[in-house]
Amino acid sequence: MTEPVDLPAPARALERFMLENIAPVRAMQLRILAHDTGHLLLGAPLAAHVNDKGCAFGGSLTSLMTLAGWALVELMLREHGHDCDVFVADSHVRYLKPVWEDLRAEAQLDPEADCAAFLDTLASRGRARISVPCRILTGDGVAATLEARFAARLRTQDAHAAQSQQPTAGDT
Repeated sequence: MTEPVDLPAPARALERFMLENIAPVRAMQLRILAHDTGHLLLGAPLAAHVNDKGCAFGGSLTSLMTLAGWALVELMLREHGHDCDVFVADSHVRYLKPVWEDLRAEAQLDPEADCAAFLDTLASRGRARISVPCRILTGDGVAATLEARFAARLRTQDAHAAQSQQPTAGDT
């Protein structure tokens, strides 16, 4: 598996957090290979994800793509000073071909996603959602895709105050 090249400190810190606090990440032997604004690349060795056919297990591909999207959103929020819980809200996966090499999952912020609106909604309501397309890359092209929406919820007291100020169905 390719080793990460000069990762930014926040990406290194998130990788360490994931390895120390998310047991499946340790079992997957996941590494952050690259990160910059709006883009993240995760890697994992094929040997830890082989199915009965000798190629990568489909569930591992989905997990790796989901983690790539989650990590990208988490890093974006941390870069903007937000302490949030991030969840996958919904997703759709397509398997295009088998993977016979080390796994690489790429997440990119959706070009149509309005990051400023996402961050503004988070600040005003204490929660927001954003779409993140992810894919498994191979030397032979894209092997799988995941279209996912991630939800973020502020952990701070400010979030609880913002949520309590929102009108409820009976207030309108």
